Amino acid sequence: MSVPDYMQCAEDHQTVLVVVQPVGIVPEDQFFRIYKRISSVNQVTVRDSQRALFIRYRHHYPPENNEWGDFQTHRKVVGLISVTSCSTAKEWPQTSERFHGQKELFGSTLYDSRLLVFGLQGEIAEQQRTDVAFYPSYDDCPDVEKRVEDFVESIFIVLESKRLDRATDKSGDKIPLLCVPFEKKDFVGLDTDSRHYKKRCQGRMRKHVGDLCLQAGMLQDALVHYHMAVELLRSVNDFLWLGAALEGLCSASVIFHYPGGTAGKSSARKPSISTATDTGKRHRPGALTTSGISADTSSEIGRAKNCLSQEDIIEKYKEAISYYGKYKNAGVIELEACVKAVRVLAIQKRAMEASEFLQNAVYINLGQLSEEEKIQRYSVLSELYELIGFHRKSAFFKRVAAMQCVAPTIPDPGWKACYRLLLETLPGYSLSLDPKDFSKGTHRGWAAVQMRLLHELVYASRRMGNPGLSVRHLSFLLQTMLDFLSDQEKKEVTQSLENYTSKCPGGMNVITLPDGLKLPPVPFTKLPIVKSVSLLNLPASLRPHKVKGLPGQGVATASPFIYSPITLHSRGDERNKKIGMLKMELYSLSEPRFSETPLLKGLLTSGVEFESLPAALSLPAESGLYPVTLVGVPRTAGNITVNGYHTSVFGVSSDCLLESLVGVKSSGCAVEVVPSLPRLQLSTSLPRSARVCGEDLSSSVCLQLFNGETQQLIITLENIGSETLNTLELSSKTLTTKEKLFGEFLSWDLQDALSHLPLKPGQAVTVPINIQAKLDFSGQENLLQDLNDDGISVTGLPISSPLRQVLKPRPENKQVNTDANKSEYNHVKTLEAVLSFRYSGGMGQVEGYYREISLGVKVDVEPSVFFTRVSTLPATSTRQCHLLLDVFNPTEHELTLSARNQQLILHSSECQRMAIQVDKFDFESLPMPSHDAVRQSTVYQQEEERQQVQGGQINSTLDLRWSIISFSYQRQGEASVEGVLTQLVLEHLQLAPLQWDVLVNGKACDCDVVADCKVGDAVPLEVKLTNRSKGPVGPFSLTVVPFQDYQNGVQNYELQDAVTFIGSNSFYIDSVNPAGDSTCVGALLFLYTGDFYLNIKFQDDSAGRDLPPAWFCLPSVHVRAQEPIQAAA
Repeated sequence: MSVPDYMQCAEDHQTVLVVVQPVGIVPEDQFFRIYKRISSVNQVTVRDSQRALFIRYRHHYPPENNEWGDFQTHRKVVGLISVTSCSTAKEWPQTSERFHGQKELFGSTLYDSRLLVFGLQGEIAEQQRTDVAFYPSYDDCPDVEKRVEDFVESIFIVLESKRLDRATDKSGDKIPLLCVPFEKKDFVGLDTDSRHYKKRCQGRMRKHVGDLCLQAGMLQDALVHYHMAVELLRSVNDFLWLGAALEGLCSASVIFHYPGGTAGKSSARKPSISTATDTGKRHRPGALTTSGISADTSSEIGRAKNCLSQEDIIEKYKEAISYYGKYKNAGVIELEACVKAVRVLAIQKRAMEASEFLQNAVYINLGQLSEEEKIQRYSVLSELYELIGFHRKSAFFKRVAAMQCVAPTIPDPGWKACYRLLLETLPGYSLSLDPKDFSKGTHRGWAAVQMRLLHELVYASRRMGNPGLSVRHLSFLLQTMLDFLSDQEKKEVTQSLENYTSKCPGGMNVITLPDGLKLPPVPFTKLPIVKSVSLLNLPASLRPHKVKGLPGQGVATASPFIYSPITLHSRGDERNKKIGMLKMELYSLSEPRFSETPLLKGLLTSGVEFESLPAALSLPAESGLYPVTLVGVPRTAGNITVNGYHTSVFGVSSDCLLESLVGVKSSGCAVEVVPSLPRLQLSTSLPRSARVCGEDLSSSVCLQLFNGETQQLIITLENIGSETLNTLELSSKTLTTKEKLFGEFLSWDLQDALSHLPLKPGQAVTVPINIQAKLDFSGQENLLQDLNDDGISVTGLPISSPLRQVLKPRPENKQVNTDANKSEYNHVKTLEAVLSFRYSGGMGQVEGYYREISLGVKVDVEPSVFFTRVSTLPATSTRQCHLLLDVFNPTEHELTLSARNQQLILHSSECQRMAIQVDKFDFESLPMPSHDAVRQSTVYQQEEERQQVQGGQINSTLDLRWSIISFSYQRQGEASVEGVLTQLVLEHLQLAPLQWDVLVNGKACDCDVVADCKVGDAVPLEVKLTNRSKGPVGPFSLTVVPFQDYQNGVQNYELQDAVTFIGSNSFYIDSVNPAGDSTCVGALLFLYTGDFYLNIKFQDDSAGRDLPPAWFCLPSVHVRAQEPIQAAA
């Protein structure tokens, strides 16, 4: 026997073999329809008996295997059912002849036969025959199963008669020697009368009767006969038949223990009932566990003493197989016994022992096998390894079977069969055709073996003539095994993929195979490798904002990113249709070689209609991290969810979902698209510059100004959108906090621009902006060492002589020439601010949205002049003083400083002093802050604000301006002393609350006024006090002391003979209320000519000495006494 039956199982020993074959020309599909109906009758309970007969059907059976029917009766063909098509009576004789010829092929073993004729009608069809059944057609044959049951019962009758005939003890008859085909020549010439020969004959016959009893449903009788056969055959060392007897014993025991069967078809086999004596010994169906093993068989085994235990079954199988191994011609028997043992061990869950049987089966030599038989053998080994849980071993033999399908010796290789078998090996190698299974956790399985298998799938699909399948498997290989490919392998795989996709581009469609298996798409999420994904906010100029305070504002949106209607560049008529833009940032790492192939195609979104703009981008090989921005335009307002991106790599289009990216947390980004808004484009009269302070701005300008200089910036706003602009607002924010600003940095007048609204698409409006850089003008402390005081008082104290003139500039001008000092004085300061235009219109305005377009302004402020020291000197009038300014020119140009019709020219790095005579200031008349403002501010803040207001008044009075004419045009600006005024200087510049007026001879004496009088005439003297303070003052006592100044440092107070008072020389002023005044009058008489001075002093016992000294500054009185006119004549 050379053709093994790999589907054999232990329970097949109790079946009878029936062959179903076509006669003549029968359509294949119709034959198998009938065959299926016939094979459904696989178990028949014999009438008038409690026994059941099991039938095993085969539509093809080698005649040489039938020759082993005496060795094991389940291999003997005992029934033949022929199926034929016969349409006319003329064909019937030939059909009948063919049927008889078919019976002759198995004639020596057949118990009975049947012929099923389809299509023949008429007289012949009406004949009543037991062995022939006529049917009009294949569709009109309702009683096929019934006829098959009758046929099986006839087989049972013959089987039972043979069993009884062989089992009956006929001691007088000579027992024939049963032989297998290869033994017949070996027994020629043996002594048939020897005891050894007789025992051999008896042992083999006992074994044969056991087979018949098992087929006839008499399990206990079979066990008894098998035991007797084992003893007889063991005594004569008849190993081949001893193995068969042991295998029969194992099969009967398996049938007893596992009535559900070992082939995995529990529904197809019912427990058999032998005789009335066996009724209590059979398994009850309800007593089975889920594994098909009896829960408690001790009592039944006790009654069936000849039945082997579950452990002994395997031991006997091993013994039987070892006996089979002694015979070269019994390889098929040995192989089938191994298969049966494995199936039993699989039910017993003894995988390691089962693997030993399978390992033995692998090395059994069956001689020269055909390629088809080799494929079948490896496939069965694979299935058996799968049955015991050895998945990788199963995949190995399945792959060997696949390779055998396309062996070089086969003239017509079966690539489809090879491909199908390779697909079945995937689970054993921990492979799946779904790329999602490889994105979870660590890699499972041997990558090298998996890559080899995937390469074989690619090659097999190509040889099948299915390039699309090749592209899908190669894409899967590149996506899932990228980390295990060497650089050379990556290059080869990508080249192959490009070659395949040039003929059949890859896509995201699901490929369905003929057997129904579906291959999911393979998105290239690793080509490129995405490290992070984030939504990019729109540019600041395009970003919409919600108006605060609108109803429903408190409801949170689905996403912090709000995307608004815009137009993307200018693309003809489509510009007005686009209402939004979306950006997405990817960091890509390209591992293998990338050619100049467009990589990123666009975004995958769900929600409102969305136009994804393709990105014309290519990544070079090993490019490393590379930022990529994908842009899209929503068509309508609503919500959009970004689910992934679309790529095209090596001719394979991929839809990569964010949720499938390894290491990327974002699984979807929600975006809100608001209704349409206008869009402004901003341009300026100054060139653009870099961004200001990292702010997200639409544009920025940068300019250089000297401190105090003013420049105008013209801003042009053009409506380049599709909506009309209805509202426009302008605000500014100064970003510089270190530098103190004086005055307004940015100022504008928006009324002219607002008069042009509404602004239609295509129209523009201009807004002038005044930029004034006015910082602190105070100089450095170390600069003071370069200035010489020349003995001039800088403290504001009274000077010794009222005739001293200090109005001229300093005679010496010192320069600071070192480069170090120049760099220190020329320190450039930076001012930064943002101008924000807030505008709205269209449907977006109705929904409460607006846009902002911002302009950054950066001003580099270079120093123009420094006031290194500011001091005061008293003037000749008590209502005036001299303000002394030490001015330094830190620029590299000649500078002119002007103040109240005075000019001072300073060369580069030159320092001079300027004296400016000013009227003292009535600070009490300045507006005071409100009561609430005072309450909310600290004392320091109040004092600082007060000094700022006072400094502003002083600065506006001085009107300090500088100009530089060294440029192609004159540059000029303002200068300010606000930052350099000290508290002491402010006190000296403040008008005293007590105003003293002295009149001599009716003429006010102040500002170097000389009062003329005549010698001998009485000269009236009036002293008037005006109280401008907030409280009453006085009383005061004053004394008038005359003296003469010889202008040489000598002053003469001994003038009793030259000047006399008419009345007392003391004056008394009573208490003066606020805003009131008081006047005291006296008279003097000059006896000699000359220049006299009157020193008006307050007496020490005056009640007002607790007031500040500055309140008692009376003007000096200069009287010139002349001779009378008559005397001169």
